[in-house]
Amino acid sequence: MGIVVDVVLPIALAFIMLALGLGLTFGDFARVATRSRDFLVGAVAQVVLLPAVAFGLVSIWPLAPELALGVMIIAAAPGGVTSNLLTAFGRGDVALSISLTAVISLLGVVTIPFIVLFAHAHFVGGDAGDVSVAETALGVFLIVALPVLIGLAVRRLAEGFATRVQPTARRISALLFVLVLAAAIYQEHENALEYMGQSGPVTAVLNVVMMALAYLLARFLASGPRQRISISIECGLQNGTLAIAVATLLFGGGITVVPAATYSLIMFGTALIFIAFLRSRGAPA
Repeated sequence: MGIVVDVVLPIALAFIMLALGLGLTFGDFARVATRSRDFLVGAVAQVVLLPAVAFGLVSIWPLAPELALGVMIIAAAPGGVTSNLLTAFGRGDVALSISLTAVISLLGVVTIPFIVLFAHAHFVGGDAGDVSVAETALGVFLIVALPVLIGLAVRRLAEGFATRVQPTARRISALLFVLVLAAAIYQEHENALEYMGQSGPVTAVLNVVMMALAYLLARFLASGPRQRISISIECGLQNGTLAIAVATLLFGGGITVVPAATYSLIMFGTALIFIAFLRSRGAPA
């Protein structure tokens, strides 16, 4: 597993984030200022409310400390690329979804290290080894923020090229996500069913509760129904590849990656059910 952890996993995540960057423009970041109300509602829901809800759940749920840490890692991850696609399918505000994914992915350089290392100290205890906030931030920057910025620069300087290769890059990203997810499950294949049985219910509850809370919060504070849909989906679909990479690179994987795997399997189903419900109720066209 050494070469997989040290080389393949970081490269896969970096490529996925590069593909995200290829689909971004500087307008996606400028939109944060021009539509600050909706963005702030979504950002607070994802960066503050989601980890808080996860912390509350794992504090009362009977879980092994490593599984509790894994739940906090997936809660600290930003939204995934597929949240933008499912937002479009659900007739939400795609521009808002893209802005949230882009900005919160970059903010992850700061937010992920603090949330994850706090969770390790609280649930696992003891020294986290050679892991520090600064080193974690540098690692997140190199495999998350830097590829996004490179993709953004390519889109800016060679828009035609970026537009042509983006669909292929997204398909490769989807394949890489499936492979990373399969590898994470295989890593614990001897006890996979047991650990997934323990983490599955709590990650399912976290996913459903968070999507509902985000929708309710947006209903009172966001500007309209399309924005409610975007914020709810963005808070429900996390970057599972990043969560698996953080758990593996920082803590050697093991059962710590299992909550990210179960959450990643669950989130697509719940998002599609949510979208089907919205469509049955006449979601905004």
